[in-house]
Amino acid sequence: MMNEKNVLAILGSPHKNGMTAAMLDRAVRTAEQAGYHVTKINLYDKELSFCTGCWACMNTQVCVQKDDIQEIVDLLRKSQLVILAAPVYWANVPAPVKNLFDRLLGTAMEETNTFPKPRLQGKRYLLLTSCNTPAPFSWIFGQSRGAIRNMDEIFKTAGMKPIGKVVCANAKNRTELPKQVAKKIERCLK
Repeated sequence: MMNEKNVLAILGSPHKNGMTAAMLDRAVRTAEQAGYHVTKINLYDKELSFCTGCWACMNTQVCVQKDDIQEIVDLLRKSQLVILAAPVYWANVPAPVKNLFDRLLGTAMEETNTFPKPRLQGKRYLLLTSCNTPAPFSWIFGQSRGAIRNMDEIFKTAGMKPIGKVVCANAKNRTELPKQVAKKIERCLK
């Protein structure tokens, strides 16, 4: 299994045909062309209860609540690369993505007396986001920057390394992925 090139592609958008989904689809196609085996999941199709703050996961390394988190953790552990695509909601990620982060606490890190000890070293990640605010205002006013920062934090704390962060600003009413955004995604995966 370690010789395989596994990718976990996560869609964190309720719009299966929206711009965020188009970004993830481009990343998936590019990764498959590069020889990766891709497993794609949609967080909106998963049953994930809310974190109860029990912290049992710090010992078990996976949430003790029995729902789809066990499947996601298994896929995450088997993957060398995680691609997360989430739209911007109020300069942040949508609730299901934040809930996933909360539920991955013990999987991602070990608590210490100082800074958390990462548990997912050696893995890489690619972040994709779309924002209705036009560029450069989406970045200047912190819309896309806030979402990227929040997605980046969990992966960095887990010890993972970024291969790219791609933003599609002014996504509202777009019917196709802008060519420059598609090229950025492709460059990250080649």
